[in-house]
Amino acid sequence: MPGNWLTLKDVSELLGIHPSTVRNWADQGVLPVHRTQGGHRRFLRAELDLWMQSQRVNRQEKSEGMIQNALSYARFQISEAHLEGQSWYQKIDQAGRASYRRSGRTLVQGLIRAQALDEKAAAAEARVVGVDYANNGRRFGLTLLEAVQAFLFFRKVMQEAAYHAYESAAIQSPYAWGDMFRDINRYTDRILLTIIETYEAYQRQ
Repeated sequence: MPGNWLTLKDVSELLGIHPSTVRNWADQGVLPVHRTQGGHRRFLRAELDLWMQSQRVNRQEKSEGMIQNALSYARFQISEAHLEGQSWYQKIDQAGRASYRRSGRTLVQGLIRAQALDEKAAAAEARVVGVDYANNGRRFGLTLLEAVQAFLFFRKVMQEAAYHAYESAAIQSPYAWGDMFRDINRYTDRILLTIIETYEAYQRQ
């Protein structure tokens, strides 16, 4: 077919999603799709580009309010009452607790910053956060296991804050939700690996 037509596989690679998701979105009317005489799904590149642009515009228009919503939710979750039940939190003094609360809140802000960066810069941003978490853990006497547990606590808060913000903004685009899931996983996985690498580097000294 002409170069301006895309197959289901082409769209899957372009959007970074599973082919079955592309098929479902097309059948549900989420993606603009055409059918060949043989019943195969085909996508016009110009229509798909316009669809992707509209998704980004919709996301950008709502992002500022969503960010504030997410940060407010995160502040509530990272309260003394929620943290008191964490065993690793009991080990650190008041200065350490204040430091960890700040780190948890800035995790959401870091994710937001990372989304505006290219792949290399976003990876560097995540590494800085990971080193900071690891240094905090060592400074306040946390083992590697406890440092990971602390990070997982804050990662859960960040995930729930992001979900809450998307739900409150009534985001219905599956493309936007999928993008958000991928951003969170990529960002937090890099941080977690950096925490482990930093602790191991200290242990080798």
